[in-house]
Amino acid sequence: MFTTLLRIASAILLLAIGGIHLYLVLSGQGGLLVAPFLLNAAAGIVLGIGMLVLRGRLLLLDAVFGLLFAIASLLALVLALTVGLFGLHEHWTFTLVPQTVVVDSIAIVVLAVTSAAIARSGSRVRMAGAPSVGAR
Repeated sequence: MFTTLLRIASAILLLAIGGIHLYLVLSGQGGLLVAPFLLNAAAGIVLGIGMLVLRGRLLLLDAVFGLLFAIASLLALVLALTVGLFGLHEHWTFTLVPQTVVVDSIAIVVLAVTSAAIARSGSRVRMAGAPSVGAR
């Protein structure tokens, strides 16, 4: 039950990250970053859906990729806010910047917990199905 709630929360957060970038493109805010923002939107949507429909090792892989995706998204924004990224310098007051920092940060924490919970539940299933030591 707990893992299911984590998966749903992870999916919502991944969809939110993708949705933010899609909104920025559709509202004309992407500028030079339209192509990367569209890729980010597509990745967030695909990873979010994957959290809901995949099972087993593919689910774990999706959770880990989702975690890496959220880290990369936040890191790119932090770089744009500090030293610049692709020659662009972002400002804290720009459209959805504070909200993106919050969503990405929460996503990193939730996806880390989700990845660990999925890995732990998968190892329990494998352990339960394994033959006991000394069995012939």
